[in-house]
Amino acid sequence: MKKSTIKDMTTGSPMKLLLGFMLPLTLGLLFQQFYNMVDTIVVGKFLGVQALAGVGSTGSINFLVLGFCSGICAGFAIPVAQKFGQKDYVNLRRYVANALYLAGAFALVVTLATTVFCGGILRLMNTKPDFYREAYGYIFVIFLGIPAIILYNLLSGILRSLGDSKSPLYFLLLSSVLNIVLDLISVGLLGMGVEGPAWATVISQGVCGVLCLVYMWKKFPILKMNPGEMRPSTAHMKRLCGMGIPMGLQYSITAIGSIVIQTATNGLGTVAVASVTAGSKASQIFCAPMDALGTTAATFAGQNVGALRLDRVRRGLKDCLIIGVSYALVAFGVLFLFGTDLASLFLDESDPVIVGRVLENAQQYQTICSAMYIPLILIYVYRFTIQGLGFSGPAVFAGVFEMVARCVVGIGLVPVMGFTAVCWANPIAWIAADLFLVPCYFCVMRRLVRRYPGARDEAPEPVEKVRELRMAK
Repeated sequence: MKKSTIKDMTTGSPMKLLLGFMLPLTLGLLFQQFYNMVDTIVVGKFLGVQALAGVGSTGSINFLVLGFCSGICAGFAIPVAQKFGQKDYVNLRRYVANALYLAGAFALVVTLATTVFCGGILRLMNTKPDFYREAYGYIFVIFLGIPAIILYNLLSGILRSLGDSKSPLYFLLLSSVLNIVLDLISVGLLGMGVEGPAWATVISQGVCGVLCLVYMWKKFPILKMNPGEMRPSTAHMKRLCGMGIPMGLQYSITAIGSIVIQTATNGLGTVAVASVTAGSKASQIFCAPMDALGTTAATFAGQNVGALRLDRVRRGLKDCLIIGVSYALVAFGVLFLFGTDLASLFLDESDPVIVGRVLENAQQYQTICSAMYIPLILIYVYRFTIQGLGFSGPAVFAGVFEMVARCVVGIGLVPVMGFTAVCWANPIAWIAADLFLVPCYFCVMRRLVRRYPGARDEAPEPVEKVRELRMAK
């Protein structure tokens, strides 16, 4: 294993470390968004607006389920990052082993539940008969692939907790190419309909996960299990569940509000659903660096709280905010100028009248959301930093704030204001979450300072002092 593969973020310039970790992660997420975008382009161009609306109408339920899965995987990686910062490699490996056991159990339960009830959920969401078949065909296949999605998310999260953001990028590059090829073959040659892009996503994620597992086994000696370290441990599983389940619930609770908005949007008809689908797919590309920034903030905070470097946690958060706000301003400018061109990539232009209405709505959606990207940046930085510090519970409450805000908009404003209210749903939810998360961060830091008084020092403590502080906890 190359020495540079694992990155210790407890020493060195925070800004340099953050950017060096974030950039490969951003590229990986962009490629992930890219092949998701290709799925949508293939559906819209080859199968039409109705199929595009069907796939788009599953977005919120997709986020509810897959968000929970990715949330628990991200939570499972936090104790690994903290043990890496502590240089406690025995417990690091025990957390990795028990995370694999838990991930397998969650994959089985979630896959069974979602495939059995997916049709009923779509009907409850007011999915129109016009595109119900397409919605069911797409999301059912995605749900069948949940084990593959969990496998990749868990393994890539473990790699990142060790400071390695490059290896997951290489696997995503390969996965992206495979996904695009399978998209074109399944729809263009085999005529599989919306099920084709869904299978392409599942297969490419599975391949990515397996390659990641083989790579970790061969190239990371730090993860080589010694006798007894693979034994199931109630204490380790309890800690993992204490971090992973709240983070998964945070995504799911947030998604409940999104489901309310999606249900309200479905009631506005095919044009409105296709507009949100085209607009949100283009916007999601620009949200990938924000997601990367959040994961970077969590890893940085996790390693440094493990080393009792609270001074570096503060510096890291400040630098993350500088990076994020600068990016938000650039992203707004690009979407304001070129948002319509991006949205048009997802549409078949056989009906110019409908396409024109969809593009007009999509541009409105993108402009309003991107103008409020700074509140979204605050969510990513503060929420993920709090989670990296080991306080996953507050993420659930932040999700509740978002859920309530979206429910108010979906139930109270969409029937009155129509599509304009749909455009404002996300920004209002972001502001509501910030009102909780920003004060919460300062409360968490005060709690950590009281717990580890010596951790306030600017100079790193010797190992003996770190152990003494933990023993005095």
